[in-house]
Amino acid sequence: MSEPKKQRRRIYLMRHGAVTYFMPDGTPIPPHDVPLNSDGIAQATAAGQLFLSHSVTFDRVIVSGLPRTVETAALVLETGGHSHTVEHWPQLQEIKSGRLAEIPFDTLRQSFANMHAGAADMDAKFLGGETWRELMTRVIPEIDSIRDDGNWHTLLMVLHGGVNRALLSYLLTGMPQLIGGFEQSPAAINIIDVGDTKGDVVLRASNLSPTDWLQSDTRASTMEILFGQYAKYRLQQNATQDSKQNSA
Repeated sequence: MSEPKKQRRRIYLMRHGAVTYFMPDGTPIPPHDVPLNSDGIAQATAAGQLFLSHSVTFDRVIVSGLPRTVETAALVLETGGHSHTVEHWPQLQEIKSGRLAEIPFDTLRQSFANMHAGAADMDAKFLGGETWRELMTRVIPEIDSIRDDGNWHTLLMVLHGGVNRALLSYLLTGMPQLIGGFEQSPAAINIIDVGDTKGDVVLRASNLSPTDWLQSDTRASTMEILFGQYAKYRLQQNATQDSKQNSA
């Protein structure tokens, strides 16, 4: 009689809760230190309640170290009554953008949405900054290292939309490529089971939103929403510049 197959280990891969990247007029806010907003706090708390209701416990908790991931993990753990040393892995920080003001307005929409069309161009720059290939180069060794460590069975990772898309794409294909179409709502939960071999990966669920299970609030992607917020600012800037030129 053959031995039963070794049980796969589980990764709960979350995105941080909602933050405010743009002021009401569209003015960008420096993203590195933005905290969770009131919606983000509610989402992270709801995620913690969900884990608690299903008696989910974690052996390890990993965050990128940016405040929005640290706060989200803290709320999940506090709500669930867990006490953990939270590990900061800075190589798993979000893909870095460039200066939005330097992106021509006629290419702005595509710059925000270039991760959603089929297999993304790996050499395309995210909002004029880091390329997807550069992101993959720094996150793949990290997830490989995590999988190689056999001292955990259930892992919580609280990271970022772009990073989560990269990790999901790599885990499912085994290749450094970005699959378009993965949405990552604020505080989204992805459930991934991994075996001992590289290709032994089962995606149990993706983009579970703890405060909107049926995703009924919107049909727009997160990046499309952010584009709309920022485009308002750029249009106002353009109108102001045109007015100055006409009055000169």
